[in-house]
Amino acid sequence: MRTFTDNNGRIWTVVVNVAAIKRVRAICGIDINSIVEIGEDGKPNTDLLQRLEGDPVLLVDTLYAVCKPECDTKNVTDEDFGAAMAGDAIASATDALLEEIIDFFPEAKRLALRRILNATRRFAEMATKRLKETMDSEDFEIRLASELARLTGLSGNAQESAESSPTYSPSES
Repeated sequence: MRTFTDNNGRIWTVVVNVAAIKRVRAICGIDINSIVEIGEDGKPNTDLLQRLEGDPVLLVDTLYAVCKPECDTKNVTDEDFGAAMAGDAIASATDALLEEIIDFFPEAKRLALRRILNATRRFAEMATKRLKETMDSEDFEIRLASELARLTGLSGNAQESAESSPTYSPSES
């Protein structure tokens, strides 16, 4: 059992079992039982995992379906649930859901899924680190200003832009 906290401070318990999988199928039309499947060629098919990680609406709908009994107890509608999900709440809820899905499976599949998830997380961490390094470089600011100037036709230098713009004077009217 994993938990996460939404942006309204409510704590939700994520439990993936057969009943939860059936609710997700009925409500969302997806089968979290097949979050990652190993094809006949031995390669993992991560289409559903990628859909969940790339589509926050589908992810939150899936979380709502998993947490529906608790939502009913707390009188929280799917609209209320979704309204309280953004930013870090989605990130922690995603982690809770993925960990619970992995724990649902027997040991052999659980080990394979854990390796895939860990590799995915390492890749995401490397990509995030590289993005931060790129954004922190001085070259990034220069390239960004240059590209914005090219796209807008304006100079990247605010002082230069202000000096070159005609100034409105009330005496001109």
